[in-house]
Amino acid sequence: MKDPERIYFLTSNMGKYREAAAVAAASGLRLHMLTASKVEIQAGSLQRIASYAAREAANRLEVNIVAEDAGLFVEKLHGFPGPYSSDAFKRLGTEGILKLMENISQRNAEFRSAVAFCKPCSKPRCFIGTVAGTINYNPRGTGGFGYDPIFIPVKGDGRTFAQMTVKEKNRISHRAESFRKLAQWLRKA
Repeated sequence: MKDPERIYFLTSNMGKYREAAAVAAASGLRLHMLTASKVEIQAGSLQRIASYAAREAANRLEVNIVAEDAGLFVEKLHGFPGPYSSDAFKRLGTEGILKLMENISQRNAEFRSAVAFCKPCSKPRCFIGTVAGTINYNPRGTGGFGYDPIFIPVKGDGRTFAQMTVKEKNRISHRAESFRKLAQWLRKA
């Protein structure tokens, strides 16, 4: 039975959960993983996608929900894959993005995360995190997930996210920033 006072992170991605739970715990917040079905609308906004998922699940399951949507926004690809990152990754993978960028020397990109918190019968509250970086010419590293092997954060030391430990990545990542903002807001609420 679900505790209505707990905060459930609606995800089936264990990598996302580990990163989010570590950041939340460091901020004094405990997240519980919930692998219930998630309604993920197609929209051009990460905030809209995360907020819809959080509200729908909070009302359906009658618990406090956190939902996240994240995306890789590549400047020279006009923000692609952006809010469609998950679908693009399933179809193209990192190799497909690298193929699209084959003759592009300007490789600026950013990862963005939208984390939405919602109580049952309430309006969701959304928090945004971003990290600037570049797209590497080939994948490096075995950690992380998704586009981590090709993304080199500007605030880092030249390694891709996939070459970092969770702790190292959480110091600078988009997801860590949005979850820190959520934890800070919950402490004040």
